[in-house]
Amino acid sequence: MRLLQIHEPGQTPDLHEEGRGYVVGIDLGTTNSVVAYSEEQMPRTLSSESGASLLPSIVSFQEDLQPKVGEASSPLTIRSVKRLMGLGRKELEQLQSSHSFHLSEDISEDDSLVYLKVGDRRVTPQEVSAEILRDLKKRAEVQLEGNVDRCVLTVPAHFDEAARKATKDAAKLAGMEVLRLINEPTAAALAYGLENGVEGIYAVYDLGGGTFDVSLLKLQKGVFQVLATGGDPALGGDDFDVFVLDSLLELHGKRSKDFAPSTVSSFLSIVRCGKEELTSRDVCHVSFPLPEGEIKCSLSRSKLEELISDSVERTLKICREVLQTVSLNPAEVQGVILVGGSTRIPYVQKAVSKCFEQDPYGNVNPDEVVAHGAAIQAEALTSGAQTLLLDVTPLSLGVEIMGEMVDKIIPRNSPIPASKSHEFTTSQDGQTAMAIHIVQGEREFVKDCRSLGRFELRGIPPMGAGKARIKVQFTVDADGLLSVSAREETTGAAQSIDVRPTYGLTQTDMEKILAESYLNGSDDIRSRLLLESKIKLEADLNVLSGSLKTETELLNKSEFSDLTTLVEKGNIVLRSSNREEVEAFRKLLDKETCFYAERQISSALKRLGTGTKKP
Repeated sequence: MRLLQIHEPGQTPDLHEEGRGYVVGIDLGTTNSVVAYSEEQMPRTLSSESGASLLPSIVSFQEDLQPKVGEASSPLTIRSVKRLMGLGRKELEQLQSSHSFHLSEDISEDDSLVYLKVGDRRVTPQEVSAEILRDLKKRAEVQLEGNVDRCVLTVPAHFDEAARKATKDAAKLAGMEVLRLINEPTAAALAYGLENGVEGIYAVYDLGGGTFDVSLLKLQKGVFQVLATGGDPALGGDDFDVFVLDSLLELHGKRSKDFAPSTVSSFLSIVRCGKEELTSRDVCHVSFPLPEGEIKCSLSRSKLEELISDSVERTLKICREVLQTVSLNPAEVQGVILVGGSTRIPYVQKAVSKCFEQDPYGNVNPDEVVAHGAAIQAEALTSGAQTLLLDVTPLSLGVEIMGEMVDKIIPRNSPIPASKSHEFTTSQDGQTAMAIHIVQGEREFVKDCRSLGRFELRGIPPMGAGKARIKVQFTVDADGLLSVSAREETTGAAQSIDVRPTYGLTQTDMEKILAESYLNGSDDIRSRLLLESKIKLEADLNVLSGSLKTETELLNKSEFSDLTTLVEKGNIVLRSSNREEVEAFRKLLDKETCFYAERQISSALKRLGTGTKKP
């Protein structure tokens, strides 16, 4: 297992280096964002001048199209932009109906940039996120009375390559260098573990505004090791708000799509306030202002629980799957840490208690604990603190191999940073180039996985199939970003790529990838084994067919006829869906061609003048 060393031995640089600004921890949230600073492993939230610790993740564009962060002060308001990070145009088109944004018709030449329409202006999700980060940066600079130029940013554990890259780009636009991206549950465990001095295995249940993550971590003597992680990038408190709004409007014969996105956005804010009231009350009253008059509604806690029960059960299913991944039962978990504002809902707390057979900790501020963990990590990276943070990859990474199968090079839940390599060879005689197709996912076949990128290795010396040796190396850095290289060992010809997809998974793909790997695992394995057997048989038949064309003098007419018939039968067996039949024929082929192979060896030795003795 690879450990992440935070500092060079013997070096303990000052936290506030000469000529450098301060470094902070930032939780860039879907609903709210927080910035924190840590000194001597004592983190504190940096509040606004008015004393607010949370910054609503809202960007409004005024009449002059200048952005204003933290309040919906204009019809041109974008909320929950975190859900848009790293997505492509098709994914964003699917989200338009439930989110307050419009897509611009403008696209870049390679369609790699997607723009949101704000009046006559166009902006990317990264630019909107940068406005939030810029506001947090200013807040920190006021509190610290100095320049802030670096940060540690948190992301959902199941953010894919594109979303992570987009988040780093947003920070760069805001004028900050990202020292590290760390997963939100990991940051929460880091803050809780250091503040309370606990050790053992802990679960972090993180239900925020737009995403859900659960992680199992082992805390021991300053080492925070992620054992497994799971989640749903399209499930959070925002979805609860939509369920409630749709239910209330339906009672009055109306639907969300009957209203403009800006109106729906204001309605959702009203619902959110009502939902928060229900954490301490049994009933709340809300009203939606319209030109023709108000829509007045009542919402009970029991109705809220009914509306969100299926979604909460989805989170518990993921929790059980993560426990199963590392062969743990709830009794082996020492404690449960709740993160995210949605965990304030009493129904969620009860459900988590039942799942883990214990009450979650009540002394954690779910809104601020992630930023505190990021701040502690920021301090560790700049002051040489002895904390080790060992995160993992959320999904397996691999390459396409013959038969459109996947060879997993870095498995899911591998500690990062990680670097692993596999050796491959050519499949055809005289092959001088190899296409490398990089994929992400848990299934056995390429069609069921996510394509991350492609590149080509050229300059392979022409030789027989299976002779060349190509080493493919995967490297995942501490931010969870991937680079891939390929090298032909004979000539040293090499090629590499930093995997930077132009957009991320669809909002439900991440959950489907893991769910389908559980549901279809045994079928995938059977299909893969069958295909592998067929590939081996086909290779054997190709070798035999070639020999029958070039070395017929070693056979009499009867032997030649028998082996030709054997090849024909083999080609029929290749169409079989029964692996046992394919394997049985391979054994038969080996047995029936043994004499021919011996004659070929003997003939080759004679040509070399080394005698006819068999090896």
